[in-house]
Amino acid sequence: MLKHYDLFATRVWQTHLDPLAPHLEGWVKQVLAMRAASPEPAGRTVRQGWNSKDMEVLERPEFAPLRQAIGTACASALNEMGQGGRPFELQSWINLHDRGGFNFLHLHEGSLLSGSFYLQVPPGSGEFVFRDPRPGVIHGVVKGAVPNGYVDIHLAPSDGLLVLFPCWIEHYVEPHDNDQPRITIAFNANAREGVHVGNAD
Repeated sequence: MLKHYDLFATRVWQTHLDPLAPHLEGWVKQVLAMRAASPEPAGRTVRQGWNSKDMEVLERPEFAPLRQAIGTACASALNEMGQGGRPFELQSWINLHDRGGFNFLHLHEGSLLSGSFYLQVPPGSGEFVFRDPRPGVIHGVVKGAVPNGYVDIHLAPSDGLLVLFPCWIEHYVEPHDNDQPRITIAFNANAREGVHVGNAD
């Protein structure tokens, strides 16, 4: 009898922060005001859109409820990763895509955990895509969602969705197809000891 073993699973987490829904409209207005006040994008992996140079967005008083919810979620995920009780701080920034906007393939080196919170996801928003983290399988003959095959995992986001994932998993955002912007607060949970700050998209 041939037995099989599924190895090297990669855990991600997601939840809708429904209690924060009343805040979303106000937060979107705040983000648009931030862009108007500092319209030059920070660059990094965003194309055809805007991202904040401010890397401590969640420290703004108006985002306090979101900062608390994200901190609680990160602590829970880190506990599952065997890092329970480890002190961390949140590095956070805005990603905004205009029509045609996207993020190219990248990862967030050096963080404990990374994530995204979706403030505004209009119809036609680009999907968030995780690349299979096994480098060897990319070059294999077998393709598709089958054992030992290669396939990227597509996530269709929605307003109020929180997604957490390991910092080392490569990801990208597909092109946005709406005149209303797609707006995300992206973040890293960084170890508090030391001064290292992870890469940011």
